[in-house]
Amino acid sequence: MSTPQQVVNHMMQHDLFSQWLGIEVLEIKEGYSKITMRVRPEMINGFGIVHGGIAFSMADSAFAFACNNRNVLSVALDTSINFLKPVHVGDVLVAEAKELHNGKSTGLYHIAITNQHEHVVAVFKGTCYRTNKKLIAGE
Repeated sequence: MSTPQQVVNHMMQHDLFSQWLGIEVLEIKEGYSKITMRVRPEMINGFGIVHGGIAFSMADSAFAFACNNRNVLSVALDTSINFLKPVHVGDVLVAEAKELHNGKSTGLYHIAITNQHEHVVAVFKGTCYRTNKKLIAGE
């Protein structure tokens, strides 16, 4: 049986977008993930701040790692984000995903993104749908 860390390692090997973002996994346990990344210049929008899609994508990765790490393939059913503070080039972000509900067919997760000053810059809510498939086959 795969551990939550093994499942996330498997996911990261195949997740080219999270790799492009520069995501590093800090902590994984059942229904939980904590990741980090440094914001790069190519992530800036036309207003001179980081594109909201970067924070959304980071939160979405933390969400995926938290809701899939029991080796049950789960996909996003509904997501939303609130942007609270601007993000700038050079910021080091941390996204922490916490499970609020672990049901048979759905799960609910809250993801907070903080910067290096421990200011919350965004909050993300995600609901996932659980399939009957495994991420790592043969279990």
